[in-house]
Amino acid sequence: MTEKRKTVASLANAKRLIVKIGSALLVDEESGGIRRKWLDALADDVAALRERGTDVILVSSGAIAVGRRHLGLETGTLRLEEKQAAAATGQIRLAHAYQETLARHHITVAQILLTLDDTEERRRHLNARSTLNQLLKMGAVPVINENDTVATAEIRFGDNDRLAARVAAMISADTLVLLSDIDGLYTADPRKDKSATRITEITEMTADIEAMAGEAPTGYSSGGMVTKLAAARIAMSAGCRMAIADGRRMNPLQAILDGGTCSWFLPASEPKTARKRWIAGALKPSGTLVVDAGALAALKSGRSLLPAGVIKVEGRFERGDAVIVTDTHGNEVARGLTAYSARDARHIMGHKSREIADLLGYRGRDEMIHRDDLVLS
Repeated sequence: MTEKRKTVASLANAKRLIVKIGSALLVDEESGGIRRKWLDALADDVAALRERGTDVILVSSGAIAVGRRHLGLETGTLRLEEKQAAAATGQIRLAHAYQETLARHHITVAQILLTLDDTEERRRHLNARSTLNQLLKMGAVPVINENDTVATAEIRFGDNDRLAARVAAMISADTLVLLSDIDGLYTADPRKDKSATRITEITEMTADIEAMAGEAPTGYSSGGMVTKLAAARIAMSAGCRMAIADGRRMNPLQAILDGGTCSWFLPASEPKTARKRWIAGALKPSGTLVVDAGALAALKSGRSLLPAGVIKVEGRFERGDAVIVTDTHGNEVARGLTAYSARDARHIMGHKSREIADLLGYRGRDEMIHRDDLVLS
């Protein structure tokens, strides 16, 4: 039975925070330029959260909105190819703006371009997860942009909310904030129904809750509340709480910290618990690693599986695939995501981690399976 946990709806205790920023908040509709004062205020919030010990990742839209003006595409509905061209030029200006504003706080910015496929295809997922974790470890603030120059479905339907939720799940974030033009989920559209009331906390994604989103707008829109509730479902299943908050105000994250209005979606489990449940039950193993008694003891004490403890590799698998870990009698002791293919695993099994580079010709991870990617059976 999954143990329920009491989730406190606050940014104050967030350890790893994803903030999704929409184009309408970041880019002035009339001039097509970046709203620098607003962005500076957001950067001040990010710096303050980092001082509290919170890892922060930004998932930002805006490249197309910024780039179209510089290509003379200021009027009319853009074709897919024109949107991709606008994204290519706008991306540079957007990255530079984030770099400049966070440099005021001596914060290093790292840009990563992702599509939804990068978060859903397991090997690309593992690569992106490792890179993001390393950047956070080194004190950088990753700014993730949807890769509009190559995306098709994402750019057409504007699914940045879902991308942010996928990133949150991918790196085991505990908190996701969607900054929007509305301060939460309402029982009906408050712009059309004056009797609509805001829902403060949602603990389960029921049919009634999803019906409150109404229908997604047509055309090249973000999908409004529909995509936000889709993001909430992804985040909650990954053990990540999510807030929909009004981003139009200055210092929007500080406003949430100060008790500003928003809607919180609260999951039943912690991020690591949800991830390990996914590894244990949702993935079909592609091979087996047989380990010695020393490795078995290390696994039971919560440590990673190192190459030195592996005595046999069975099956055909690639980096990022799920594998079973057994003892020498064939008893399953764990499951996890392997950091090496079966071919490379056979080369390095039984060897010290410091020998990996000489054996393979490249320096991979020290662990065959990292403890965050492993669950005991």
